[in-house]
Amino acid sequence: MFSRSARTLSIIAASATLLALTACASGGAGSAESDAPASDYVTDGKLTVATGEPAYFPWVLDDAPESGEGFEAAVAYAVAEELGFAEDDVVWVRSTFDQAIAPGPKDFDINLQQFSITEERAQTVDFSSPYYETTQAVITVAGSPAEGAASIAELKDLLIGAQTGTTSFQAVESEIAPTRGAQAFNTNDDAKLALQNRTVDAIVVDLPTAFYLTGVELDGGSIIGQLPKTEGNTGDQFGLVLAKDSALTADVTAAVDALRENGTLDALADEWLATGASAPVLQ
Repeated sequence: MFSRSARTLSIIAASATLLALTACASGGAGSAESDAPASDYVTDGKLTVATGEPAYFPWVLDDAPESGEGFEAAVAYAVAEELGFAEDDVVWVRSTFDQAIAPGPKDFDINLQQFSITEERAQTVDFSSPYYETTQAVITVAGSPAEGAASIAELKDLLIGAQTGTTSFQAVESEIAPTRGAQAFNTNDDAKLALQNRTVDAIVVDLPTAFYLTGVELDGGSIIGQLPKTEGNTGDQFGLVLAKDSALTADVTAAVDALRENGTLDALADEWLATGASAPVLQ
């Protein structure tokens, strides 16, 4: 009798101990998961922002985005503040233009280097709402066959180039449609060098870049004019790039919208970007 009871009590005690340990293990794991959810950011507590290598004025001053100087550098810090990040919690990384909009995982939370919002790109990445709207402009140098051109028709038989993969390049193909095709370059720097060396007669860039190149970097540079808007009443709209289906897209868009509504984006554009008053629209 005693032996059987002892065995029974022993089995009950062992079972109770096993159940208690199992419950503790299960409860502990569940508690850890609920108390420390996975971050939606690349690095916990940081906003990782990407830009080009190099990044150019007026978008970034002196290729130093961490300074917050230049339109896009300033926008990045304004978005970070709107999202609740301190300036010291913004981490900068670099990417090429094509890497940023290619399918796949990203090493950044947001990327800004004049990415125009297009349906094609939106198939592989997310965009915030637009933080800037611009047009494309045709520029040349003194002595070029393009100097003095006053219409799109006068550009068609000339050599016109732009950075490949950009809306500037698309504008050459669709708006100018030169008879010898659009001349493709890897970067705006390559296109500018080709213009200086007379390899091409004119190049197309966004309007703020056009003002900078013709006013600062090109000897005898001039703006021929802006290309007409083709999408209703809107121009080329720049958005922040995020990974496809990013959990951050809605919050980043809300931050950009808030900066637009409170006048911050207009103020930064006035500070860093030239106006288009002296750039006629080509017909």
